[in-house]
Amino acid sequence: MVTQEKKRQIVAELVEKFRKAQGFYLVDFMGMNVESAVVFRRDLKKSSMELKVAKNTLIKRALSEIGSFNIPEAKYKGATGVIFGYDDPVAPAKVIKDQFEKNNIPSLKAAVIEGVYYDGSQLKQLASLPSKPQLIAGILGSLTSPVSGIVGSINAVLRDVAYLVEEVAKKKAS
Repeated sequence: MVTQEKKRQIVAELVEKFRKAQGFYLVDFMGMNVESAVVFRRDLKKSSMELKVAKNTLIKRALSEIGSFNIPEAKYKGATGVIFGYDDPVAPAKVIKDQFEKNNIPSLKAAVIEGVYYDGSQLKQLASLPSKPQLIAGILGSLTSPVSGIVGSINAVLRDVAYLVEEVAKKKAS
Protein backbone atom coordinates (compact mmCIF):
# COMPACT_ATOMS: atom_id res chain seq x y z
CA MET A 1 0.00 0.00 0.00
CA VAL A 2 1.20 3.48 -0.84
CA THR A 3 1.76 5.66 2.21
CA GLN A 4 0.61 9.24 2.53
CA GLU A 5 4.21 10.44 2.30
CA LYS A 6 4.75 8.51 -0.94
CA LYS A 7 1.53 10.00 -2.36
CA ARG A 8 2.77 13.51 -1.47
CA GLN A 9 6.04 12.76 -3.27
CA ILE A 10 4.20 11.53 -6.37
CA VAL A 11 1.98 14.63 -6.40
CA ALA A 12 5.01 16.92 -5.97
CA GLU A 13 6.78 15.15 -8.83
CA LEU A 14 3.69 15.45 -11.05
CA VAL A 15 3.31 19.15 -10.20
CA GLU A 16 6.92 19.76 -11.21
CA LYS A 17 6.44 17.89 -14.50
CA PHE A 18 3.17 19.69 -15.30
CA ARG A 19 4.84 23.06 -14.72
CA LYS A 20 7.84 22.16 -16.86
CA ALA A 21 5.81 20.73 -19.75
CA GLN A 22 4.50 22.83 -22.63
CA GLY A 23 1.80 20.25 -23.19
CA PHE A 24 0.53 17.08 -21.57
CA TYR A 25 -1.64 14.23 -22.75
CA LEU A 26 -3.82 11.86 -20.71
CA VAL A 27 -3.83 8.42 -22.32
CA ASP A 28 -5.51 5.11 -21.63
CA PHE A 29 -2.93 2.39 -22.15
CA MET A 30 -4.98 -0.62 -20.92
CA GLY A 31 -4.32 -3.70 -23.00
CA MET A 32 -0.85 -2.60 -24.10
CA ASN A 33 1.61 -5.47 -23.88
CA VAL A 34 5.08 -5.06 -22.40
CA GLU A 35 6.86 -5.04 -25.76
CA SER A 36 4.60 -2.29 -27.13
CA ALA A 37 4.96 -0.30 -23.92
CA VAL A 38 8.76 -0.46 -24.08
CA VAL A 39 8.77 0.66 -27.74
CA PHE A 40 6.26 3.42 -26.94
CA ARG A 41 8.34 4.75 -24.03
CA ARG A 42 11.48 4.60 -26.18
CA ASP A 43 9.78 6.61 -28.96
CA LEU A 44 8.69 9.20 -26.40
CA LYS A 45 12.13 9.46 -24.84
CA LYS A 46 13.78 10.06 -28.25
CA SER A 47 11.84 13.29 -28.58
CA SER A 48 12.25 14.63 -25.01
CA MET A 49 8.89 13.35 -23.83
CA GLU A 50 8.04 11.33 -20.78
CA LEU A 51 5.26 8.94 -19.75
CA LYS A 52 4.26 8.89 -16.09
CA VAL A 53 1.64 6.51 -14.75
CA ALA A 54 -0.17 7.50 -11.56
CA LYS A 55 -3.51 7.10 -9.84
CA ASN A 56 -6.24 9.33 -11.20
CA THR A 57 -6.77 10.98 -7.81
CA LEU A 58 -3.07 11.92 -7.63
CA ILE A 59 -3.14 13.34 -11.16
CA LYS A 60 -6.23 15.42 -10.28
CA ARG A 61 -4.62 16.61 -7.06
CA ALA A 62 -1.46 17.69 -8.91
CA LEU A 63 -3.49 19.53 -11.55
CA SER A 64 -5.56 21.29 -8.89
CA GLU A 65 -2.34 22.54 -7.26
CA ILE A 66 -1.19 24.07 -10.54
CA GLY A 67 -4.33 25.83 -11.63
CA SER A 68 -7.60 25.42 -13.37
CA PHE A 69 -7.59 22.93 -16.18
CA ASN A 70 -11.15 22.17 -17.14
CA ILE A 71 -10.71 18.46 -17.76
CA PRO A 72 -14.04 16.62 -17.41
CA GLU A 73 -14.32 14.09 -14.59
CA ALA A 74 -15.09 11.32 -17.09
CA LYS A 75 -11.52 11.53 -18.44
CA TYR A 76 -10.20 10.22 -15.12
CA LYS A 77 -11.72 6.75 -15.47
CA GLY A 78 -9.58 3.64 -15.87
CA ALA A 79 -5.81 3.45 -16.12
CA THR A 80 -4.30 6.82 -16.96
CA GLY A 81 -0.84 7.70 -18.11
CA VAL A 82 0.35 11.28 -18.54
CA ILE A 83 2.67 12.09 -21.41
CA PHE A 84 4.64 15.29 -20.91
CA GLY A 85 5.91 17.21 -23.93
CA TYR A 86 8.76 19.45 -22.86
CA ASP A 87 10.36 20.80 -26.05
CA ASP A 88 7.53 20.53 -28.55
CA PRO A 89 3.96 20.40 -27.21
CA VAL A 90 2.58 18.80 -30.39
CA ALA A 91 5.17 16.02 -30.78
CA PRO A 92 3.47 13.63 -28.30
CA ALA A 93 0.30 13.68 -30.42
CA LYS A 94 2.28 12.38 -33.39
CA VAL A 95 3.82 9.55 -31.34
CA ILE A 96 0.44 8.63 -29.81
CA LYS A 97 -1.20 8.62 -33.25
CA ASP A 98 1.54 6.43 -34.75
CA GLN A 99 1.29 3.96 -31.87
CA PHE A 100 -2.52 3.97 -32.04
CA GLU A 101 -2.47 3.25 -35.79
CA LYS A 102 -0.22 0.22 -35.17
CA ASN A 103 -1.97 -1.32 -32.14
CA ASN A 104 -5.20 0.64 -31.39
CA ILE A 105 -3.52 1.43 -28.05
CA PRO A 106 -3.07 3.88 -26.32
CA SER A 107 -6.15 5.97 -26.75
CA LEU A 108 -6.07 9.68 -26.06
CA LYS A 109 -8.39 10.78 -23.26
CA ALA A 110 -7.52 14.48 -23.25
CA ALA A 111 -4.69 16.90 -23.92
CA VAL A 112 -3.72 20.33 -22.67
CA ILE A 113 -1.35 22.25 -24.93
CA GLU A 114 -0.12 25.60 -23.68
CA GLY A 115 -3.17 25.89 -21.42
CA VAL A 116 -5.79 24.92 -24.04
CA TYR A 117 -7.88 21.77 -23.47
CA TYR A 118 -8.41 19.28 -26.31
CA ASP A 119 -10.74 16.29 -26.21
CA GLY A 120 -9.42 12.82 -27.01
CA SER A 121 -11.37 12.77 -30.27
CA GLN A 122 -9.10 15.52 -31.64
CA LEU A 123 -5.96 13.36 -31.88
CA LYS A 124 -5.78 13.50 -35.69
CA GLN A 125 -6.06 17.29 -35.69
CA LEU A 126 -3.38 17.62 -33.00
CA ALA A 127 -1.04 15.21 -34.80
CA SER A 128 -1.45 17.14 -38.05
CA LEU A 129 -0.32 20.43 -36.49
CA PRO A 130 3.19 21.48 -37.50
CA SER A 131 5.89 20.94 -34.92
CA LYS A 132 7.68 23.85 -33.28
CA PRO A 133 10.79 23.54 -35.53
CA GLN A 134 8.54 23.44 -38.61
CA LEU A 135 6.74 26.61 -37.48
CA ILE A 136 10.03 28.39 -36.82
CA ALA A 137 11.37 27.34 -40.23
CA GLY A 138 8.22 28.63 -41.91
CA ILE A 139 8.42 31.97 -40.15
CA LEU A 140 12.12 32.35 -40.93
CA GLY A 141 11.43 31.44 -44.56
CA SER A 142 8.75 34.13 -44.70
CA LEU A 143 11.10 36.67 -43.17
CA THR A 144 14.04 35.87 -45.44
CA SER A 145 12.09 35.75 -48.72
CA PRO A 146 11.74 39.58 -49.00
CA VAL A 147 15.44 39.94 -48.16
CA SER A 148 16.45 37.43 -50.83
CA GLY A 149 14.25 39.30 -53.33
CA ILE A 150 16.07 42.54 -52.53
CA VAL A 151 19.44 40.83 -52.84
CA GLY A 152 18.40 39.40 -56.22
CA SER A 153 17.30 42.84 -57.42
CA ILE A 154 20.55 44.46 -56.30
CA ASN A 155 22.56 41.73 -58.02
CA ALA A 156 20.58 42.25 -61.23
CA VAL A 157 21.26 46.00 -61.16
CA LEU A 158 24.98 45.39 -60.51
CA ARG A 159 25.11 42.86 -63.34
CA ASP A 160 23.44 45.35 -65.70
CA VAL A 161 25.86 48.13 -64.64
CA ALA A 162 28.83 45.79 -65.18
CA TYR A 163 27.51 44.85 -68.62
CA LEU A 164 26.99 48.53 -69.47
CA VAL A 165 30.54 49.44 -68.35
CA GLU A 166 31.90 46.57 -70.44
CA GLU A 167 29.97 47.72 -73.53
CA VAL A 168 31.15 51.33 -73.06
CA ALA A 169 34.74 50.10 -72.72
CA LYS A 170 34.40 48.09 -75.98
CA LYS A 171 33.01 51.12 -77.83
CA LYS A 172 35.86 53.36 -76.63
CA ALA A 173 38.40 50.71 -77.59
CA SER A 174 37.13 50.51 -81.16
